[in-house]
Amino acid sequence: MAGRINDDDVKAVRDAVPIDSVVSEYLQLRNAGGGNLKGLCPFHDEKSPSFQVSPGKGLFHCFGCQEGGDTIAFVMKIDHLSFSETVERLAAKAGITLRYEEGGYNPSHQRGERIRLIEAHQAAAEFYVHQLESPEAEIGRKFLAERGFDQDAATHFRVGYSPAGWDHLTRYLRGKGFSDKELITSGLSQDGRRGPIDRFRGRLMWPISDTAGEIVGFGARKLRDDDNGPKYLNTPETPVYKKSQVLYGIDLAKKDIAKASRAVVVEGYTDVMACHLAGVTTAIATCGTAFGNDHIKILRRLLMDNGSARVIFTFDGDSAGQKAALRAFEDDQKFAAETYIAIAPDNMDPCDLRLAKGDDAVRDLVEPRTPLFEFALRQIVGRYDLETPAGRAAALDEAAAVVAKIKTSSVQREVAVQLAGLVGILDQEFVVHRVAQLARWARDKGGDGRGEGRGGRGPGPQDRRGGVSHQAVQAPTAPSGPALNLRSPAHRTERELLKLALQKPALVSPAFDAYGVDEFTAPPYAAVRQCIEEAGGAERGLGDNREYLVAVMDAAPNNTVRSLVTELAVEVFIGKTIDETYAGMQLVHVRLRAVDRRINDVQGSLARLGSNVAPEDLAAAQNEVWVLQQYAQSLRAKGADAL
Repeated sequence: MAGRINDDDVKAVRDAVPIDSVVSEYLQLRNAGGGNLKGLCPFHDEKSPSFQVSPGKGLFHCFGCQEGGDTIAFVMKIDHLSFSETVERLAAKAGITLRYEEGGYNPSHQRGERIRLIEAHQAAAEFYVHQLESPEAEIGRKFLAERGFDQDAATHFRVGYSPAGWDHLTRYLRGKGFSDKELITSGLSQDGRRGPIDRFRGRLMWPISDTAGEIVGFGARKLRDDDNGPKYLNTPETPVYKKSQVLYGIDLAKKDIAKASRAVVVEGYTDVMACHLAGVTTAIATCGTAFGNDHIKILRRLLMDNGSARVIFTFDGDSAGQKAALRAFEDDQKFAAETYIAIAPDNMDPCDLRLAKGDDAVRDLVEPRTPLFEFALRQIVGRYDLETPAGRAAALDEAAAVVAKIKTSSVQREVAVQLAGLVGILDQEFVVHRVAQLARWARDKGGDGRGEGRGGRGPGPQDRRGGVSHQAVQAPTAPSGPALNLRSPAHRTERELLKLALQKPALVSPAFDAYGVDEFTAPPYAAVRQCIEEAGGAERGLGDNREYLVAVMDAAPNNTVRSLVTELAVEVFIGKTIDETYAGMQLVHVRLRAVDRRINDVQGSLARLGSNVAPEDLAAAQNEVWVLQQYAQSLRAKGADAL
């Protein structure tokens, strides 16, 4: 039975690994002000960044989908790991040795499946790299040399070689402590007649890493004529390898993609190598599948969809390459980036182009040449006989639907004019009108992809900033009811006070800890106040603020309240100057409204009872009202000094 990780070690891991460095492995972050960072949320599709990271607090929160938490929660969510698997992974990154309670530590039994599979791939990669130096691998070294790749290039890309025997890797990994079940599950081995055998044999090997740089699979290139397998053989679908969700070279290219706001999509492993060695360090490739939705999501998080972002596709000029380009264009509108296509002269791929004409030719190739939509239009129009009226009409019908998908209306009109010229229609305004008509029809049917957002259940920006409903706290799986209204002074002030208690507890402590849960009129805010109380109060935040926030989140009764805690812990304040004066104003406003509510409640009860109230109860109530009125008057006159 797996032992429980020591609590002090969990805290050490949480403190040792900065959340911004971890999140940056998956998406580009930019300054959001107030010490926070922002980016496109990796947990839902969005066009503008609502995902915020607070390095100082060690927290993240998305104001769009309400996901939030600390470094451990982020890794658990994005890589689908258990708590212990995540702590083990982050501990390895930080060089922390974990202690386990309730029994000894046996790595082969207690480490999670994903971590074990990643470790198996890492060991396999080291094995393959070593084998590339063997006499048998001469054919692989020759293959690389003929394509312009020397030993340094092979080392940089960790290219290796799988021996031609049946079970060389399998026996090696068994010796490292991996079970047959783990080897089969990883895709490194496959079932044979007498047990597991190597999946890859006698091939050149490229390790495929995820965005975080962990090896999750391999691409294997056939080298010998007697190999009856496919030219390229990839790792099968496994718990860690999904071909639609990986891009070869993304671990090497991600920083430059984010820095340059440009990505170059090529077709093969050697093309990625050629581009990087030629100075095009933003090149990546798909792994045995067409470029699709999941690949777009990866790039969008790195590109941040700013106005200057560009994606350049380099497809072969043959018919297969043209089909690939048209498939890419079908998803073009999911990018906010501008998309282009680059086809080398003589239909050469980047690897062949580098061999024939050198590095400069590769760099020139990927300079944006032809917008992808223009290439697509030329391919469509080229299929029709434009010498006949029927041919021109058919070409216009198909191509106009493509132009109607262009995001920006001004660009749409300009391209419609170009389409008129391509088809040979002199009346440009007719073509412009036809395109606009198709665009309106698509919008009316929700074809622009935004209809669901307007008419569906998802909250709009004002709803999200308003927090969650009372019903959402009670039943987080089925939120309903009105969102909190930030225009309500009471709710706005309560929100600011809770933000102060979480982010700057020194400004409101110890006064805040004397506030009752019932002083917060919005049920979600009352729930957060209860969490702070159970975590030891705002006074606990005067020490280790990160530990305090973790304690508050741990006290949350459900994920909805926990999400609201992270939201309040990273949200910027309304005021410009956050000091003792500002904090005092929020404390006074919340307390004053609570006092006024109590006065109204008592007076209302007396009015309802009328003459039926007992004399002693009437006196007590009148005395309470008088005391409360004096307190309210003092609060209005003296402010925080009256608390």
